Amino acid sequence: MSTANRLASEKSPYLLQHAHNPVDWYPWGEEAFERARREGKPIFLSIGYSTCHWCHVMERESFEDEKVAELLNERYVSIKVDREERPDVDRVYMAAVQAMTGSGGWPLSAWLTPELEPFYTGTYFPPQPAHGRPSFVQVLTALADAWQNQREKVLTSASQLVEVLRGMDAPTDEAAADGQPARRLTDDQLEKVLDLGLEQLRRSHDPVHGGFGDAPKFPRPSVFDFLQRCSACRERAGDELATLTLRKMWAGGINDHLGGGYHRYSVDRLWRVSHFEKMLYDQAQMVGALLDAWSRERDPFFERAAREVLTYVARDLRHPEGGFYSAEDADSAPDPRHPERKLEGAFYLWTEAEIDRRLPEDQAAVVRLVYGIEPEGNTLNDPHGDFGAGNVLYRARGEDEVADELGLDEGEVASLLATARATLFQVRERRPRPHLDDKIVTSWNGLMIGAFASAGARLDDPELVATGAEAARFVLRHNVDGIDRDGPLEVLRRHRDGESAHPGQLDDHAFLAHGLLALWEATWDDAWLETALRLVETLLERFDGDGGALYDGPAGDPSILVRTRDGYDGAEPSGNSLAAICLLRLGGLLDRPEWERRARAIVDHFAPLLGRQPQAAPKSLELIDRLLRPQTRVAIAGELEAEDTKALIEAVRSAPFDPSRSLLVLHAGSRVAREQAPFWASLEPREGRATAWLCRGFACELPITDPQELSERLR
Repeated sequence: MSTANRLASEKSPYLLQHAHNPVDWYPWGEEAFERARREGKPIFLSIGYSTCHWCHVMERESFEDEKVAELLNERYVSIKVDREERPDVDRVYMAAVQAMTGSGGWPLSAWLTPELEPFYTGTYFPPQPAHGRPSFVQVLTALADAWQNQREKVLTSASQLVEVLRGMDAPTDEAAADGQPARRLTDDQLEKVLDLGLEQLRRSHDPVHGGFGDAPKFPRPSVFDFLQRCSACRERAGDELATLTLRKMWAGGINDHLGGGYHRYSVDRLWRVSHFEKMLYDQAQMVGALLDAWSRERDPFFERAAREVLTYVARDLRHPEGGFYSAEDADSAPDPRHPERKLEGAFYLWTEAEIDRRLPEDQAAVVRLVYGIEPEGNTLNDPHGDFGAGNVLYRARGEDEVADELGLDEGEVASLLATARATLFQVRERRPRPHLDDKIVTSWNGLMIGAFASAGARLDDPELVATGAEAARFVLRHNVDGIDRDGPLEVLRRHRDGESAHPGQLDDHAFLAHGLLALWEATWDDAWLETALRLVETLLERFDGDGGALYDGPAGDPSILVRTRDGYDGAEPSGNSLAAICLLRLGGLLDRPEWERRARAIVDHFAPLLGRQPQAAPKSLELIDRLLRPQTRVAIAGELEAEDTKALIEAVRSAPFDPSRSLLVLHAGSRVAREQAPFWASLEPREGRATAWLCRGFACELPITDPQELSERLR
């Protein structure tokens, strides 16, 4: 193993994976920048994350190669960045890759001037020329020669690319020429945006296997949120697109049928074979989508599917003190053909022979049929033969079909399958586990806190709420400073190994506020509401620009060439969309109409995107539906532990799903709502009984004390 380089003193699991490369890596920072300026060398920037399969491949092929390292060390200053720790850095150079090539991905490779301006970009480069792509060494050599012999041309190209990046946030013909936010969209225009978004999703929907687009299939849970929470979508059966996809994903190999949790994406249109990494943000959002489907249909299938994910996260992605880890890798056991590398998916694959060896024949027969086990393996799209005779567990047949085929009762099949799954899970636990990225990211924890809190409230499970609350206390203790004093909060991006570091981004503030609001709605403890309120006040101060969309990162870091404002909802919702939803919710609750207007201004800023490709911003589409539809709040005045209060709360939570309806419980400790919106202080229990009102804004119907009457009114 090579001598440790500078990355050995970092906390990022991704940087530590490269700490023994022969490459003279620097972390992102002034030491590297100063050396590049002093020696007049270009910078090679490599961005990835610790559970990125192709990042591992490029490390093994190139960064561990002594000759490649010699070339990098002689002619470049090399910098390694963890995109999950420094999304502000990643956003700039990903925008450059997309501007130059039309696509992006990780590992991200960029060549910069000493002033950090990109002049060439790409993603993965192979060790040998292949498929029309030059080798990494060819690119390194050609660019170093260009820097040496055609520097003026290189510098001009870099300056031009930076101007393109800066122009991405410039006013368009949809915006005022003075740089003010885009003009206000009318309600009719917003309705048309919703219609177009739904139509684009319909056109890309796979009516047989679910999902949107062809292989590979990357689930975007924000799409499920929009389709299930949009009133107009439900009227046009758009929600059926979501529930079909959720059922097909659960049945596919993208779902871990033994341990719970969803893999990042499927390489085929059947959801069968995935890239096997598991990301915290996927688990959090999938729980929300599954709970919405359960709330709509009351089908136990969706509750069971949501609980499987929550069980996985609580078991495998939870810090002993409560915070949630970031991810598990795709690669695990050593590849027997190449002992120096790990094999993707090895933790999850099964041969028929191993199943037969581990299980009694009656259980093995059920498993073979239910999970589609084949003698030669059942994986698809495996051109390199990496999976060999391995089988992915996926639901090939229903338990009723298997019962008919084997001449058993369906209950017998279910019992045999449950016992077999428990056995196989224990066998799998003894295998080499995938790498765990154990850093605790504020934004992703916010999403997961919200998932546990919402699940606990909807399913009447206090243990789930307690898990979310424990994680919230961990994040607030380690990653948020200033809670005990007045003024803006200081939010940090991540915590790991005793260190909290890196400036909090917009999504860290917005996602954590979202999670704390969910905790407040699950417990009615004002402490959660107060902190969520302060986070929103802080994000408006730190990330506001011109009254339009919010900036993704804070100001003041000279190494960030461009402050971006993103409206795209990808694997995660954009910070802008979730911040706007928090503004809308709190504005309506606390009588702050300026916050409701601010949420609308964020939509207006992204009018060009929403007018062309609204399907790219499904969380913003959900926001638009919230803006257009009358929002109903059920306000209940009563003491939390009183049986009559609990009965009214249960009437609301068991009512038919209505995303335009929210619940507010006013009890002795409800200081924030009563003080900030005095109207709520006027609502008191009637004749000593807990009392409910149906309110739109601050206009309420006649009070209700009978839970049965409240249920009927809500139906």
